[in-house]
Amino acid sequence: MGRQRTAAGEQVAELLLTARRSLGLSVAFLSRLDDDLQHLEVVESSVPLLFREGVTQPRATTFCQAVLDRRLPAVMADVRQHPTAMRLPAARMPRIRSFVSVPVTLSDGSLYGTFCAAGLTSDKDLTARDEALMNVLAAAAAVVVEPEVREAGRRAEIDARLDEVVGAGGPTVLLQPIVALPGGVRVGAEALSRFPAAWQAPPDACFAQAHSVDRGAELELAALRGAAAHLDAVAGYVSMNLSPGVLLHPDGAALLATLPLDRVVLELSEHDPVADYEALTKVLAPLRAGGMRLAVDDVGAGFASMRHIVLTAPDLLKLDRSIVDGIHADQVLTTLVGSLVTFGHGCGAAVVAEGVETAEDAAALHALGVDYAQGWLYGRPGPPEALTAVG
Repeated sequence: MGRQRTAAGEQVAELLLTARRSLGLSVAFLSRLDDDLQHLEVVESSVPLLFREGVTQPRATTFCQAVLDRRLPAVMADVRQHPTAMRLPAARMPRIRSFVSVPVTLSDGSLYGTFCAAGLTSDKDLTARDEALMNVLAAAAAVVVEPEVREAGRRAEIDARLDEVVGAGGPTVLLQPIVALPGGVRVGAEALSRFPAAWQAPPDACFAQAHSVDRGAELELAALRGAAAHLDAVAGYVSMNLSPGVLLHPDGAALLATLPLDRVVLELSEHDPVADYEALTKVLAPLRAGGMRLAVDDVGAGFASMRHIVLTAPDLLKLDRSIVDGIHADQVLTTLVGSLVTFGHGCGAAVVAEGVETAEDAAALHALGVDYAQGWLYGRPGPPEALTAVG
């Protein structure tokens, strides 16, 4: 059974069919050149047993490479007239006797591979005009394959970065104090992941990139293990972030179940949406029965967090910094936060304000009934030993 073609592969196959029929040859193919190998990516052939998609061969032994090296012309009406070609494997098996090959170049000028047509008999009608047709079709093929090439490159680049971070045990996990208002006495800390500066992206974007290449669970679980490792080094609770999808992953619930749950606050982050709240509640039930508290993050920043509140009945609401910063001088924010505090307390949840940076904002939040605060006013993320004692 042949390989399943992508949508782009089907479009390229149509271009190859046009080439084969226009030139009257036995086969047309798109090859990808990678390191020392040639890969037959898409093949349109009247003799499929001789030419198969997915086949690889050393570049140095191919007609295509010889054409690229200018050791052979782009158009060969009779391969037997070219001694260099006759010394290559394709002249013996599948015994190619006519051949046209042009490069496939991407928009940045890089070489992707070759767009070729071949016959098992010589063809005196092959001319430079046929090379021109092949160049037109090759340009169209480049437009078709480039998005997949770019996506593959993106995934490979992210995979390489993830391999390095996960191989080292996961992202660096720092702790930021969470304090009670109004006194500022520490009650716990949030575990925050930090990634190498070379990633040039904030943590949320790094996790999103991992999810985009289907490695989000792997990275989140590595970060969760890093957060859990701090429990033995600090007093108070540790607030840990996990997306709903990873919580539903068997390894996510299993890892949480091994922790001292009465010292764990689980923050539901929004790396992916919740498709099944019933399943989420079922997974959370034994963990919460064991003492784990549930927090909903980013409250006030969007609809998703409010939906989490309604359907999960959390123990803590964490107000997003966007509605906290500057609240002491903003009546609209004051009204909004006041409403959320009333709502949260009415649901039996304590309220934590994130991103608190000034004493004025802290005083305003306390006046509104906010229970706890977190932000640079009380300490930046750092190692466990930088935390103050729990009051």
